[in-house]
Order: sequence, then C-alpha cells, then structure tokens
Amino acid sequence: MELSRNRRILVSAALLSVTGLVASGCAGAGAPTGGGDQDGTTTLTLATVNNPQMKDMEELKGEFEDAHPDIKVKFIQMEENDLRDAVTKDVATKGGQYDIVTVGSYEVPIWGQNDWLVDLTDKAADAEGYDVDDILAPVREALTVDDKLYAVPFYGESSFVMYNKELLSAAGVTLSDHPTWQEVADAAKKVKTDDVAGICLRGKPGWGELFAPLTTVVQTFGGGWFDEDWNATVDDEGFTDAVQFYTDLVKEAGQRDPVSTGFTECLNLFTQGKTAMWYDATSAAGSIESPELSGVAGKVGYTHAPVVETDESGWLWSWNLAIPQTSQKQDAAWEFVSWATSKEYISLVGEKLGWSRVPPGSRSSTYELPQYQEEAGAFASLTNDIMNSVNPKQPGVNPQPWVGIQYVTVPEFQDLGNQVSQEIAEVFAGRATVEQALAKGQKLAEEVGAKQK
Repeated sequence: MELSRNRRILVSAALLSVTGLVASGCAGAGAPTGGGDQDGTTTLTLATVNNPQMKDMEELKGEFEDAHPDIKVKFIQMEENDLRDAVTKDVATKGGQYDIVTVGSYEVPIWGQNDWLVDLTDKAADAEGYDVDDILAPVREALTVDDKLYAVPFYGESSFVMYNKELLSAAGVTLSDHPTWQEVADAAKKVKTDDVAGICLRGKPGWGELFAPLTTVVQTFGGGWFDEDWNATVDDEGFTDAVQFYTDLVKEAGQRDPVSTGFTECLNLFTQGKTAMWYDATSAAGSIESPELSGVAGKVGYTHAPVVETDESGWLWSWNLAIPQTSQKQDAAWEFVSWATSKEYISLVGEKLGWSRVPPGSRSSTYELPQYQEEAGAFASLTNDIMNSVNPKQPGVNPQPWVGIQYVTVPEFQDLGNQVSQEIAEVFAGRATVEQALAKGQKLAEEVGAKQK
C-alpha cells in the first residue's frame, strides 16, 4: 500500500470538494511535546464518541485532574459519524485542534502509516506499572504497525445478541447458545407487538454504523466485499441474500425509522424495554446491567452472534486513545491517555460507578477481578470467549486479502461503506430494491478494488 496514495485518499474522503490539501504534508516526529496555557495550566482537548464508557471517563476526569493539578481535560463528545468526520479532517490537514483523539481499530494502522499519530511504543513500555502485555493480544496487534504501537485501547468489543428474558418468556420463545439468523428472525417475529420491536438492528447510514453489524451478516451468509484478488463481490449471491434478509427482518420485526437508528438509539430502546432483542456490541452490556442507566438490568440474556455458514460471526473492534502528531502538548496528553487506559482506571470505574460499567475487552487482568466477575458474570466470560474466538484474517466463508472483520482495512473503505450504506437506506425507505442498491455498490467497490491490484 503506497503511502502518498493513502494520504491523498483519506484527505479527499474527509474534505470532499476541498482541493489543494494533499500537498500540505504531515507533521513529522519532531513535533513539539510541551506547550501550556498562559496561567501555567495545560488544557488538553479530547475528541471522543458519545458512548456510555466515554461519558464515564468524562465523569471521572476530576480524579485525574486532582492528581495532576497543572493539567485540565476538555471533552468534545460527538456521535460516531460526526466524530470520524471531524477527527479525520483535523489530522489529515494538520489542523491541530485536538490533543487526544478517540479512533477505531480501522483508522489506527492507516493513520499510523501516514505519520499522523504519535508512536506510543516507548512511552507505554517506560510507564511504570502500565503493563502493555496485559492488553488483549488481538486488540494490541490491530493497533500496531511495523512493531510500533500508535494507540492504546480504552475498551474493546465483539458482538452478540442481547435479549429481554421476560419478554421472550412471555411469548414462549427461547434462544440457543449459538443461534442461527433464522432462529433469531423467527423469535423476533413472535415477540414483536405494536409497542415493542422484536429486534433492534442498526439502520443509520455509515460504514461504522449500519455496516458494523451488517458486514458480519454478509460474511456468515457466504458473502464479502472483495474476493482474494480484490475483485468486488457486492452484487454476489451471499452479499445480496444477507442484505435482503437484514432489511426484511427490520421491516417485519424491527424498530420504527431504522435509518435514524444507530448504536445509541438501539441502546436507548433496549434499556427502556422497547425492543425484545438487540444484535450489537458486547460493550453495551455494561450499560444494560447498570441499574442507574437501564430499566432492564438483571433481566437480560446474552448469546453468540447468529450464524448461517460460519461457526462464529462476531466482529472485533476497539475504541482507542491516540495522540495526533500536531498536538503541542504530547507529554501531558500521554499522562491522561495512560491514566485512562490503565489497570488503576478500570478499578476506579468499578469502585465509583459500578463493576458492570468497567471498560471491557481491553485488558486480560479485567477478567480476573473478582468484583467484575461477580457483577458482570452475565456477559463477561462470554465476551472474553467471543473476542478470542473470532478470526479477523478470515471471518467469512472465503479468504480475503486484508485483516479485519466488519471493515476492509484500506483507506477507501470509509467512503465506500458510507456510500453503499446510503443506498441501503433507500431500501429501508422503500425507494429501491436490494438489487438496485447493490448494483450501485458493486460499481463503487470495483473502483476501490482496482486501486488495490
């Protein structure tokens, strides 16, 4: 993958019609590491997604500031799609607006290659008690490029089915430990009422919204974005059958207004008892089991991601903290990043907010904590099992020339996934058939595939 081409692609994707930015280059390794405000206090600006775990981090930032009176942290929380757009624009154009950014495991290796992120390898190795080896190996490997660690995980996740035991029991429905998609669909249709959706599935356009769950469905149906030689396969049978199944299930047994429903909206519906099942991120379980945040705490069952042709079908993802090369406050930024991703922070969340709200899927030691095992027992061991069972090298039926489950690890995928998801939104709205949407998606994917050959 040629570096300057990657940079052009990401800048173009982020800024669309804005020209002349490709030649602007990137900040080098010699970027300043100090910096501070006129009163001697260093204020860090952190851009993050507005997920529950990130809101907990902001709630607890006072603990860090008390221990570091010369550092203040300003949080800017955004919806997932808005965060990706804002942060990509900033780092690609050397905007320097953020000192710490929340980035996904898709972006980290690409941005690391582009020298947009600070290499944290030595900082993490030298930090007393930080214990890099405690970070779950699949997660750590996804954040490493050429033996350089460019981000550290705040939390990691796979995906599974969450279901309201009371609602399913009342309808005489049960789910197996390893359900098929047909089993889940049948259950959703039986449980659905006028007031309660049978299942909530993301429909909000975006490669990281709709296509996070949908790509796992595509893969277990035998489809994929590209074959082993980068030939586009978006209009193949497996992809088509999966999208038809997914959109039909939402229409027949899902939530109202699917195009407006992403992770946050499904979380709200599920915790309010307005949907009986939800297929989504394992990290949602902490909020679901928190009585302060959820009306269904203690009433939820969990089971593996549904399958068709594969043994497993969960995704692998992490939300991570990274430091842009353009930050003028890199040393202070690492102080906060290392605190928020440490073993001590995990214990702090448990003690202050409840052990079910501990950031999951980042450190092996989390799953050895007796308090976490006791309070998160409904989902903790299953989460750990799934995250260590999925196969990012070949998550579907067929081999693929990239490593990744719910995304294709090339810069162009961000724009490709966004555009194809908009076409599928037309299917939800009744303005297009699945075949029409995927015919357009195939042409877009062919252009991306041709650039990889």
